[in-house]
Amino acid sequence: MKKLLGYIFTPVHYIFFGLALVIFHPIQWVALKLGGYRAHKASVDILNFFLTFSLYLIGTRVIFTNLQKLPKNRPIIFVSNHQSLYEIPPLIWYLRKYHAKFISKIELTKGIPSISFNLKYGGGANIDRKDSKQAVAEIFKLGKRMKENNWSAVIFPEGTRSRNGEIKTFAVGGIATLLKKAPHALIVPVAITGSWKIVQYGKYPLSFGETMKLTVLQPIELEGLLMEDLVMKTEGAVKEFIELK
Repeated sequence: MKKLLGYIFTPVHYIFFGLALVIFHPIQWVALKLGGYRAHKASVDILNFFLTFSLYLIGTRVIFTNLQKLPKNRPIIFVSNHQSLYEIPPLIWYLRKYHAKFISKIELTKGIPSISFNLKYGGGANIDRKDSKQAVAEIFKLGKRMKENNWSAVIFPEGTRSRNGEIKTFAVGGIATLLKKAPHALIVPVAITGSWKIVQYGKYPLSFGETMKLTVLQPIELEGLLMEDLVMKTEGAVKEFIELK
């Protein structure tokens, strides 16, 4: 039934999603030119509200839970498992007050309305996976911006999306690189469930009536931990939460 309803409602979702990207592209441009970073960010936040809403058009329930008292006066590195691209709009919307930035493939900075513009001018890191020096330099720049502006970053240390919800091993590299430039950043695990089910049949049809949950877990302080131990502790927190669910 979920697949059958997906055939019916997926086009509605894609039309709404695409229109939002097209409409907000010039809005972002005007906001950035006239109002600078804050106005541009506000336009991106609103865009991602609508992109998140578009999931409801395929019956998806999006449940975001944050019971943690997170600081706004220091950088935060949100470390999350990764199941599909549909997690990104809710993360941007619900974490908007923390100015969360992403590490993205440089290929995405061209040709996609709204998304490419935001990646170019939103303050995140756009990396060339074939050029390790460029990638490290871009992440260093993001870490520096985090330190200077008390921004945050969302990082997916699995390196690729999980197609079945099973968590892959978290890599140390990206987190370690950010911490070199933002050493006082707070590590905050985020556990995501249900996102992979939306695309379990591929891009068409999307599965109708799934539930995607994004849960912010207890923060972890670096406090002298070895980097490998920090990442292992973060991975363990996410795994434990998901397994309990």
